Amino acid sequence: MFGPHFRLGDKPPAQHLTETTSFPSDRLLGTNLKPRGTPWDRNALHGPADAILVSSAAHILNPGAGPLSASRWGAGFSAVGRFVDEIKAGAASPAKLKPGYVLAGDELFLLERCRSAVLQAFVPDDLRDFCLSDLDLSSATIFEVLDRAQTPSLMAPFQVVFVRNVRQLYTRGAKKDEFAALDRYFRSPNPQALLVFIADFLRIPTDPRRMEMEDKSRFERLNETLGEHCGMVELARVSEEDAMRWVVSTAQEAGSRFEPDAARELVDSLGADMMMIASEVEKLLLYILGRGKITLGDVETMVLGAKQRSLYELTDAISARNTARALALLHGLLNSSDAGEDAAIGHLYMLARTFRQMLVILEKNVRDQRAIWQALWQGFRIPPFAADDLIRQARRYKSRRDLTRALRLVARADLELRSSPPDKRLVLERLVYDLASEPKPPSPWASPQLSFEV
Repeated sequence: MFGPHFRLGDKPPAQHLTETTSFPSDRLLGTNLKPRGTPWDRNALHGPADAILVSSAAHILNPGAGPLSASRWGAGFSAVGRFVDEIKAGAASPAKLKPGYVLAGDELFLLERCRSAVLQAFVPDDLRDFCLSDLDLSSATIFEVLDRAQTPSLMAPFQVVFVRNVRQLYTRGAKKDEFAALDRYFRSPNPQALLVFIADFLRIPTDPRRMEMEDKSRFERLNETLGEHCGMVELARVSEEDAMRWVVSTAQEAGSRFEPDAARELVDSLGADMMMIASEVEKLLLYILGRGKITLGDVETMVLGAKQRSLYELTDAISARNTARALALLHGLLNSSDAGEDAAIGHLYMLARTFRQMLVILEKNVRDQRAIWQALWQGFRIPPFAADDLIRQARRYKSRRDLTRALRLVARADLELRSSPPDKRLVLERLVYDLASEPKPPSPWASPQLSFEV
């Protein structure tokens, strides 16, 4: 959406348009036309800016096919590739740079790639303290942001100002003074300053046409205000196919090969969370250093999400009261782990965490994936692939009492394991057997204060 902007449903002036392939922003605006003269054409996607799609500065390579064109990537990666093209062109010739850009979307992985490109182009390490500002609108006003952008630095030839928490501009109230100040600044911007607004309060799905109505309304509001003066960069969520392609390409760039089954397992187990995937790929490349190939077994050994998949299968058997299957899955977990019985404490931790998640799901009456992200707080959430399974498992328990009983059993097993038992496997087997068995009814003669029956 660089260049002229049009409101949703409006027909753009014919003299400024030319037919072209539909880009993500075109789909949001409901047109397959784009402004004539924009530097973001398909040919621009074949240049060095493709480097932003990988962790290093080299091209992504497609095995046996040479450099991989960014035009084959999804909306988010393509938008980043176009943004990097414009930033590089602006670094060589500032006249080609817009005075501001809006990074719209909550895909943190792509956001960090955009930030890295700006820093590399305009923020030398030795001048970082003098030419880089990170301002948050929850603690600073837009007037302070614009004052910072208008004031030349005595120590650096160019300034970059990142503006976070842009949502504050769209809270209750007309904010007429704020938007008037923005309009005045962009009519006569400082040519030696770049404003980058981070609008991570909306979610752009892999297919922008499937954007939620609330997010679509927010996007249109951004486009009508900041989009009048700034370049809009749509950081759409990364699809599983793009995530797999990135994994394979990054490994190849590092001189290794990612087996297709291993790449699929990695992406599935982490729910196409690109920040986590990038971190795990880095660990896997170090793990197989010198071997040159990442296998499915490597992913299952090193990646927590892959281990969680087996754990959710175990809790599924437990919640279904299928004792035989639960014990078989436990043995599979112990036999597949290099640590064997020494991994018992880790298994108990994951069991306790899963039962706590089910307790929250049951108490808050969660029935679908949308509600589960609201019920489980940051740091306590589950991989997307397990959401429906965990909701189903939680609803098998009739009351809070059943789940608190499970947590007490896990706590008792944890105490046993930390007391150096002669056989850790036996402790885990007894725990799984008790968890998968129907609880015994309390004795009518037992005192509630003295009863330890679980």
